[in-house]
Amino acid sequence: MVSLMLVYDILRWEEKDIIAKARERGLGLRLLHINSKPLHVGRNGFSPDMVALQRCVSFNKAMASTLVLESGGLRVVNNSHALMVSEDKLWTQSLLIRNGITTPRTIISFEPHTTVDAAKELGFPVVIKPLKGSWGRLVSLGRDEEEVRSIAEHRTYLGDHYKIAYVQEYVRKPGRDIRSFCLGDTVPAAIYRVSPHWITNTARGGKAEPAPITPELEEITLRACRAVGVEFGGVDIVEDPERGYMVLEVNGVPEYKNTIRVTGVDLSSLLLDYLVSLYKR
Repeated sequence: MVSLMLVYDILRWEEKDIIAKARERGLGLRLLHINSKPLHVGRNGFSPDMVALQRCVSFNKAMASTLVLESGGLRVVNNSHALMVSEDKLWTQSLLIRNGITTPRTIISFEPHTTVDAAKELGFPVVIKPLKGSWGRLVSLGRDEEEVRSIAEHRTYLGDHYKIAYVQEYVRKPGRDIRSFCLGDTVPAAIYRVSPHWITNTARGGKAEPAPITPELEEITLRACRAVGVEFGGVDIVEDPERGYMVLEVNGVPEYKNTIRVTGVDLSSLLLDYLVSLYKR
């Protein structure tokens, strides 16, 4: 019997759907709730032939549990390197640029006064982000010099993690961005995230609509995932009226409930097919 593992900390809709689809198909899916038991490094007792799917909501728990499983020889999707890179916006963008993928103009600043200098160079408004994070949290729009200075100064009191400012040009997208999904060498689904607000994440109220997978969108999605090393991921893309598609980031543990809802593409089943194919290699 095929031996798969689902690693999680919270059972969201996606994890419940994966479990249900695995049971329908009679797949051996072992559930590893990492909050329920300690894990021994290097001798975790799991078969090294097992393929594990990492679905922890917490990045720190996802990273730690993946490293433990890999220490025992397990194949984990996504692996520890891909998780670490995709969590870090600067690391991700560095690899994207090195692989010839267009991204918005970005300046890294280490002090509040240089954050203002960066914003002036890029031109107002600018988007200021933490290096790590998701769901649009702590992403701010600086519309003038005083607003940027205030944002930068406030962040110096949030801890070292937020003192480095990721200052990015504001791309005048057409009221939407794109979340496309890679799975191995395929792009099975994509959605528009539509919102009158400049932050379009569905977690922040953006509306999901199906997006056509054009050859250009497929190519940039796969190139972005390969650059970061992600096997199953969600790629955030903006459409610039002059420069075309630009990649913002790659998510290594993507949510996809709304994608299934609006596209009808059964990502859970496709994901299980992919894991089974890895097990059989």
